Amino acid sequence: MQTATRPKIVVLCGSTRYWDALAEANLYETAAGRIVLAPGCNMKQAHPLWENPARADRLKRQLDELHRRKIDLADEVLVVNPGGYIGDSTRSEIDYARSLGKPIRYTHAAEGRERG
Repeated sequence: MQTATRPKIVVLCGSTRYWDALAEANLYETAAGRIVLAPGCNMKQAHPLWENPARADRLKRQLDELHRRKIDLADEVLVVNPGGYIGDSTRSEIDYARSLGKPIRYTHAAEGRERG
């Protein structure tokens, strides 16, 4: 019996301020036959889960850790960075992925605007 090859797993990293771009990247990666791991919460949009500042801080830390576990599972990282933007959280995720030797792709040239 022949075993099917597991599709490549890609994790999306990038600022949730570009939520629509993350969704578009998810669509294209899925259509290309990849398993996609992506941010599941957009804390830049109001929601009862993070309307309390203390709860929001705890949730942000929890989500950051969860995203690192997604990076652990992934075969590669796709940085969604419209205009070349890479913020502090995304830069930290890229550094973590590099420390694990994960291949990293970018949706836009990374020499654009960066912070941090």
